[in-house]
Order: sequence, then structure tokens, then C-alpha cells
Amino acid sequence: MKRAALGLRMHSGWGVLVAVAGDATSVELMDRRRIVTTDPRVPGANQPYHYAASLGLAESERYLANCAAASERLAAAAIGDLVRELGLRNHRIIGSAVLLASGRPLPSLANILRSHALIHTADGEFFRRAVRKACQGLKIPVTDVRERELNDRAQTVFGNQASRIERWISRLGTSVGPPWTKDHKTAALAAAMVLARSKTGVSPRAAPSYQRNPIGGAPEISARIGR
Repeated sequence: MKRAALGLRMHSGWGVLVAVAGDATSVELMDRRRIVTTDPRVPGANQPYHYAASLGLAESERYLANCAAASERLAAAAIGDLVRELGLRNHRIIGSAVLLASGRPLPSLANILRSHALIHTADGEFFRRAVRKACQGLKIPVTDVRERELNDRAQTVFGNQASRIERWISRLGTSVGPPWTKDHKTAALAAAMVLARSKTGVSPRAAPSYQRNPIGGAPEISARIGR
């Protein structure tokens, strides 16, 4: 089976999921889709920490736990659908990349709910955590990538081919059509790095930083969309 990897960039209640296949010398865009990670019947689910701030601490804990379970279930269903579809097309998912903001650890719930800035941060992290857990539940290794470090890490992974790969990803919108936003571009680049690193035998989950990936020759990069 051919190797493929996933890239995810999350927002409040939804995110973009991109799948790429191939290796460091030949990368294909296999799929892109919008995934929904909240139940519309749950009040405040798109910004759960904002809603939790209006509740008592014990009730907030229960509310957030219920929201997390729902979001993880929805994320797992959406990611699982794509994994199965790619499997039918003879592709095996070898890893995933989740784009982060700062990636800083959060304090206790009580401290979060006392700070509006931390509430915003926690809401963002909530949905990233949901897709990470969904991937882990599907036995897909997860690599966290701080978005502000993405270009530097691409340079480390792809070496002197990094600029070419980034330009190809950026220009894909002209061949595959809209939507092709920053969400799709960054998710595709992160997924391509997972593919390149796995080819070297380095475990994305174990390695704390990206290692140089030797690339022989210029990459031949094409686009193919499953749906």
C-alpha cells in the first residue's frame, strides 16, 4: 500500500483535514475536507470555555468533559471516514500532524476561568486536543507542530527543496480550485513533513525536533483530489 499522512488545522468547532501521499521526491494531494467537531445541540459548544465561565467550577468540569467526549467522537468519525476511503484506494495512513498556536501548557481550570485571555487560549487548545485524541484512538501517530515554526522545520526536513515544495503547496489552489486557504496550505505542508520524516525511520512521536531528511534530486509533485 502507498503511504499517506494527515494534516489538521483547527478552529472553534471545525477544522480543515488534508491528506497527502508519497514521499520526499513525489508528493500527491489526496483529499481535503472541512470537519465539524461540535454537536450543535449543545449550548456554547463552539467556545466551551467561554460558556463554562458562566457556570460553577464543578458544573464547568462536567460540561467540558461532555463537550470533549462529543468533539473527540465527531473528530474520530470524520478522520476515520477519510482513513477508510484512502484504504479503499490502497493508501495507508502512517501519521498525522496537528498545527498548534503557542503550545504552552495551561493552568488549572479555576485559573483559566478567571482570565479572559486564557479562556481564548483554552478554547483553541480544546479542539486541537480533540483531534489529537481522535487520531490516537485510531492508532495514528500524532506530531504536534507549532505553526510559527512550520517554515523553519520544513527547511530542516526538506533541505534545499523546501522552497520548491512550499511554492507548490501555495499554488495548488489554481489547479485544484477553491477552497485553498492558509488552513489547507499549512496542513498540507505539515503532513508532507510527516511523510518525509517517516521515510527516514524517525518516529514522529518520539522525536522532539525535526531532523534533516536527505533528498535525492528535485521532487516531482502532483495533485490528486479524492472528492
